[in-house]
Amino acid sequence: MESSGIGTFDVSWPSRAEEPEGRTSPEELIAAAHSSCFSMALSAGLGKAGTPPEALETSAAVTFQPGEGITGIHIIVRGTVPGISDEAFVEAAEGAKANCPVSKALTGTTITLDAALA
Repeated sequence: MESSGIGTFDVSWPSRAEEPEGRTSPEELIAAAHSSCFSMALSAGLGKAGTPPEALETSAAVTFQPGEGITGIHIIVRGTVPGISDEAFVEAAEGAKANCPVSKALTGTTITLDAALA
């Protein structure tokens, strides 16, 4: 699949390591891709398990260290999922974290997760 229609984004070094200046950074784009991919995987997994979510709110923060690169990603998800226990939700979230295509592409980067029902 080839990406198309996503637009263009101004990026700059200050956006990456200093002041955002109204621009984005490659790390912010990775965070956006990771959080959306994770949400899709979690939603699909919950649906297949018979507990489709009413809502998922997901964010991802990428840690960038000049000279080292990306050193970690932290995903936060809050879900409204009728009929599921906290433990089952966290288990489903861990599965999505391990198996979404963006997580797989970022193998070697520490990915942490904070998952809870809303």
